[in-house]
Amino acid sequence: MLTAVFYVFASLLVLGALGVIAARNPVHAVLFLIFSFFNAAALFLLTGAEFLAMLLVIVYVGAVAVLFLFVVMMLDVDFAALKKGVSRNLPIGLAIGGLLLAELVAIYSIWPQLSVPQPSLSDPVSGSMTNTEALGHILYDKYLLAFQGSGLILLVAMIGAIVLTLRPKDGRVKRQNIADQVARRPSDAMEIIKVESGKGVDI
Repeated sequence: MLTAVFYVFASLLVLGALGVIAARNPVHAVLFLIFSFFNAAALFLLTGAEFLAMLLVIVYVGAVAVLFLFVVMMLDVDFAALKKGVSRNLPIGLAIGGLLLAELVAIYSIWPQLSVPQPSLSDPVSGSMTNTEALGHILYDKYLLAFQGSGLILLVAMIGAIVLTLRPKDGRVKRQNIADQVARRPSDAMEIIKVESGKGVDI
């Protein structure tokens, strides 16, 4: 039963990955990517890695994929112009893809002959400590600096996405000028007119 469930989620994951690269609409490609992430999280659950499954759903589906979706929808990208050079660069792409495929096949063919210690599938966590608790001890103790560095990289990526979406668009977007607002005087905002009784004011 477990093997059948694994093949179901693995097949859906492969189909979702194919949809990402085959979709003509970039929004549909991002939706296929989210679908692939969910199936990958299900595969992690089958192997007992509940923390990785939760991380995949929260970080990649809830943040990265949604960020991709909003960036694709908000940026005024001319995808037709981007696709014009596909036929010209197709031979180079096929050559690089074939080279990578040949390397993977070569590694897979000689893997049994390599004297590489195979990882044990036994529980690496001693005692009654859960996987999430063990990873927490490792992240906030041994790899604290690397963990903080990854957070800084994500912060820079977020700022870059905001800067890309705030490009000027031929005066269609009104921007706030804080210096002008601070330097503004009451006389610049209003004008006091003395109106005589029984007469109007020409505007």
